Amino acid sequence: MEKEYNFKRGEKGQFLPSLKREGLLAPKSMKFFWVDATLGNNRDERKNLITTALESGASSVVILEEDFEIAEKLGKVDLIVKESCRGKIALVGPPAQESLPEDISNSDIYRRAEELSKQCKVAGYVKISSKSHERLAAELSNVCSHIIVVGEDWKIIPLENLIAELQTEEVKVMAGVRDAKDAKLAFETLEVGVDGVLIQTQSFDEIKKVGEIAHSTSETLELKTGKVVRLEQVGLGDRVCVDTASLLNPGEGMLVGSQGSGLFLVHSETLESEYVASRPFRVNAGAVHAYILVPSMKTRYLSELEAGDVVLAVDSGGIAREVVVGRVKIEKRPLMLVEVETDGKKFKTLLQNAETVNLVTPQGNPVSVSKLKAGDEILIYAKNIGRHFGMEVEESIIEK
Repeated sequence: MEKEYNFKRGEKGQFLPSLKREGLLAPKSMKFFWVDATLGNNRDERKNLITTALESGASSVVILEEDFEIAEKLGKVDLIVKESCRGKIALVGPPAQESLPEDISNSDIYRRAEELSKQCKVAGYVKISSKSHERLAAELSNVCSHIIVVGEDWKIIPLENLIAELQTEEVKVMAGVRDAKDAKLAFETLEVGVDGVLIQTQSFDEIKKVGEIAHSTSETLELKTGKVVRLEQVGLGDRVCVDTASLLNPGEGMLVGSQGSGLFLVHSETLESEYVASRPFRVNAGAVHAYILVPSMKTRYLSELEAGDVVLAVDSGGIAREVVVGRVKIEKRPLMLVEVETDGKKFKTLLQNAETVNLVTPQGNPVSVSKLKAGDEILIYAKNIGRHFGMEVEESIIEK
């Protein structure tokens, strides 16, 4: 299916909301939020906004350049400075002129963003008051890492258009919002939602509510059923236990596999038995060579994970959330090869041959690898893609 929107060529088609259900709108990353700390009437008010942003878990704070030193001292957070590369990202916009030139690249905001992009990442800020401003936001994706769109008389349509146009691009689409209600709406727009929001308010309560919404917003992955076609003991190998800084829930695990295009849902050690106590923070994930799914739909090798890294915890419904790695344990253990087939393709992984290592059935129930047999069905995440340095790419790759 061809992409329906392409503002860069001046074309427009009707966007089909079913794209996500057909697998074409894959989630790009977990949700995030920024706080606009330029709104205070004086330095003390702006300082309080920065502090509230830190306490609420904001990933970035927009500040005036004169507040840079004080913001650095308040805590570890990415700083976004208006019209300056002094921070991690420069914020440009909104455009001063009401009307825009026919050639968007000749507009003041585009030229300024292009100039700053040679030195640092740039976030383009656009107030949508006409179709030409919507086109400006799309065009800014050529030179900006983030696009922030704000409107007075609309809530959804321009966001839908931009999400449809830019969902395959690296640029992050954000909405400027005034309260938690609008933030929730933006995160849910067109099922996929914006990547993040910029909260612009002096209400500390609203900032905290937006933080709660952003951190509770989960991605949903489409899991498939794979039929077990081979089980084989393969001898000793180095296997990895991933211990997280979160308590995992029954039904949750991690997506791991020997092929980047097919990952197995390996259940967490939340189950108790008469022989072993539960360790609800742990997933006995498999051999050191295996891939594990991490945020932004990328993969890492299990062997390279370390404390402080972030991986995805996924449940049997495909709902994913970020969890921080607290420790990684690599030990020699007997391994079992598990091979499944789905949609005419076969996928493999190596797991420790132990009763405490479980995969997940389509009904959401854990099943021990020691009890698996040919013909059993388990959940996997399979896509027709290859991977280059952990990133999804559309190319032909054979992994056996």
